[in-house]
Amino acid sequence: MKASTFVYPWDVNGDPEAAGRIAALGVEQVTLAAAYHSTRALTPRHPRHRIVTAEHAAVLYPAGDRWAGRELRPYAAGDWAPGDAYGEAASALAEAGLEVHTWVVLAHNSRLGAEHPDTSVVNAYGDRYPWAPCVAQPATRAYLVDLAAEAAVRPGARGTELESLGWYGLEHLHAHDKTGGVRLGDAGHYLMALCFCPVCREGYGEQGLDADELAASVRDALEPLWRGAPDDGGWAGVEKLLGEAKAAATRAWRDDTARTLQETAVRAVREAAPDGFQVLLHADPVTHHVGANPGVDPEHILSVADGVVVPCAGGTGLLAPFAEQGRAGAVIAANFPVVGGMGGSPGTLAAGMTEARDRGASEVRLYHAGLASDGDLEAVRSALSGR
Repeated sequence: MKASTFVYPWDVNGDPEAAGRIAALGVEQVTLAAAYHSTRALTPRHPRHRIVTAEHAAVLYPAGDRWAGRELRPYAAGDWAPGDAYGEAASALAEAGLEVHTWVVLAHNSRLGAEHPDTSVVNAYGDRYPWAPCVAQPATRAYLVDLAAEAAVRPGARGTELESLGWYGLEHLHAHDKTGGVRLGDAGHYLMALCFCPVCREGYGEQGLDADELAASVRDALEPLWRGAPDDGGWAGVEKLLGEAKAAATRAWRDDTARTLQETAVRAVREAAPDGFQVLLHADPVTHHVGANPGVDPEHILSVADGVVVPCAGGTGLLAPFAEQGRAGAVIAANFPVVGGMGGSPGTLAAGMTEARDRGASEVRLYHAGLASDGDLEAVRSALSGR
């Protein structure tokens, strides 16, 4: 199985040993961040720093002329990734013999929501989610599509992985997050992710729903969960809380919105990229799921993109719906967390890779070489050497 690890430019730039150390893990590829959200990241081996604070979502290269005069445009990085930080890191990694693909985070941008609040998802209570751009809004969609094309197709990149190209929701960890006091399952998170911005309100109308009545129904449906009632989870749980007809109408609006955005963004990347450029999407095979791995229809997404990167932190069960499509040449990459301090299990990576292969995975992704301890990296080296 071909293996790639995720890397930030600041893991490499300023550390002359970083690229060689990553290559020595046994990976053939790196997935290098070109556009990324705000974060605070550990750099345990860097000779100049131990903590990098990326204060806001930014592109990690000089943005192009296409953004001139536009209200919605990507933000430049600060001193955590100055100049063409992506390009500098990509060159060092390529010189170490690694194939470089871009890592592009899209609908996840707290600064955009803070400076342009009308772009954000609005829940049924009227609360805005500044970290979550509403992907139904025409101006936001145009911004995301152009960002995907520009950030994905960096000089020398052989492919890209597009993350959060779909609906975000409540479960994003926002700053000092204090939202876990009531345990919402899939059903509660879906209802809390329903957007009631003007564009989405019109969209529900096109599905035969009155937006005000729908918002009231969502609030009524959530009330038992706030009082401690169990969330039955899954789509059946949404139907139980909201009613089958209303639930189906909301999903029809959201599914079509996400599908058309994904199609448009992938097409824009292909038009900007050289022949043979690989386009993958971080994806969950359950269409009503939200977040960094947006829910998709497996048959549809594999007809659009070259493949998917599938979260496997909780096991490899999400791989099967993609593998069952039987699409020749499609990349199905199993994404394993390997940072022990963040809940990863590098010691079980070898077994996980075997299980993933048996479930149809063709490649593996490792999150994250820059964040992992020396012990974690040694476990990764051992697992990859046994492939």
